[in-house]
Amino acid sequence: MDTVKMRSTIPQPVDFIIRRIMDNGGEAYIVGGAVRDMILGRPVKDWDVATSFKPEQVESLFSDMRTIPTGKKFGTITVIVNDMPVEVTTFRGEDQYTDYRHPDKIVFVPDIKLDLSRRDFTINAIAYNPYKEPAIVDPMAGLNDIKNKLIRTVGIASCRFAEDPLRMMRGARFLSQLGFDMEHN
Repeated sequence: MDTVKMRSTIPQPVDFIIRRIMDNGGEAYIVGGAVRDMILGRPVKDWDVATSFKPEQVESLFSDMRTIPTGKKFGTITVIVNDMPVEVTTFRGEDQYTDYRHPDKIVFVPDIKLDLSRRDFTINAIAYNPYKEPAIVDPMAGLNDIKNKLIRTVGIASCRFAEDPLRMMRGARFLSQLGFDMEHN
């Protein structure tokens, strides 16, 4: 993995957000599909940043520009930098999904690894910050799954799919778009 090449693909607004958060004592990482697509050399459509800062801190830190409380109660503030929207979301954990689509409760967590552990597939549970060492945080072995072209859930598949059955459709979409195989279990 060439993290230097990955760094060169980060748009200036995303880099600006990460650096501002870090310059003010917070942690920030590019997460999810953006990291997966950078690793695969695919164009990134949506840039998401996960941070240790709470939503109110994000709004305050970026008060000199436009912010939208897209999903503030879930920890998400959209920050607009040079007309580019970037979702900035507080590290979080989730409780049960009694409606089979949305978590009953969101809790903010202090660590990126805890945030990554709640995600759907290992290939989406990777975080990247070009200013940290190591630059890539991959507690679910998503890099290995990308290398092996394998779609695997974070944790037990039946539990992940019971939480939100739409994850099965996301898995099918990844099969189609990426040409990967689905892990047997």
